[in-house]
Amino acid sequence: MNAVERLELRGFDEALKTSRLYPLTAQGITTLQVNVGRLCNQSCRHCHVDAGPERVEVMKRDTMESCLNAVKEAGFITVDVTGGAPEMNPDYRWFIGRLTNLGCHVKTRTNLTILLERGYEDIPDLWAQRSVEVVCSLPYYLERMTDRQRGNGVFSGSIKALRALNRRGYGVEGTGLVVNLVYNPAGAFLPPSQKGIEADFKRELKDRYGVSFSNLYSITNMPVGRFLKFLNSSGNLAFYMDRLVSSYNAQAAESVMCRNTLSVGWDGSLYDCDFNQMLGLKCGWGAPDNIEDFDIKKLNTRRVVTGPHCYGCTAGAGSSCTGEVAN
Repeated sequence: MNAVERLELRGFDEALKTSRLYPLTAQGITTLQVNVGRLCNQSCRHCHVDAGPERVEVMKRDTMESCLNAVKEAGFITVDVTGGAPEMNPDYRWFIGRLTNLGCHVKTRTNLTILLERGYEDIPDLWAQRSVEVVCSLPYYLERMTDRQRGNGVFSGSIKALRALNRRGYGVEGTGLVVNLVYNPAGAFLPPSQKGIEADFKRELKDRYGVSFSNLYSITNMPVGRFLKFLNSSGNLAFYMDRLVSSYNAQAAESVMCRNTLSVGWDGSLYDCDFNQMLGLKCGWGAPDNIEDFDIKKLNTRRVVTGPHCYGCTAGAGSSCTGEVAN
């Protein structure tokens, strides 16, 4: 029986019922994840956002103001700024400054190569001055593997950007400046142990290129966006979904990121996670679905909108925007 047939018989909600987690609900929001746009200087084949240079969806400043108001009202511990290449939003610097002034812990996602383009050279200094935690996408520690997934020249550019971050103290012990890497498998399979692949990355990047970093997040490729298109075109969709379904882990399901994270789209729409955002599945079951209608009491305990793609976050050791969720 293939994945499609199995999903018809046993959807994700059925898996939650067997784990006594149905209906899945939030347990208090600690992280606000803000997608400031889908514009990007790269078009990676695994990208669930379907981001690229041709995208025009960019968050406006008034929507950012609404996000700042929500941060002040709810007192979120962490704000995670993502994209696309979030740096390409014209109000990115202003937004980072306002967020750090509020005293919350600010993370930013980056593809690294954007830092080498004209007009973005100041970004690493901004991050260092504001003690922003940087989360970088780097598919592998070998050039051939990375360029195959993200395009020719991406790996060498990424190494240059990481060296620039190291020079500013990022990834250097004792500075307090954190730079994390994100690893995604280059095909239709689950990632290896996060601890093991982190050790490999640290050894190889240090020995080969003199680059250091703080932590590595191992993230499962979700059957969403451009990666879903790849699965369909390569004939791997049924195989990959079957692997996700058969690897369902109740411990991972209990710790999924949507239980303590709220995702804001570029237009202010609210979602339970970044993946639901890309599928257009807004917060439901009576919870506000736009930042303009922000209500922390309703959102803190909202029922989460789920679907078959949720098997991606609950397979094996689990997956979130900060890597594995289950030991």
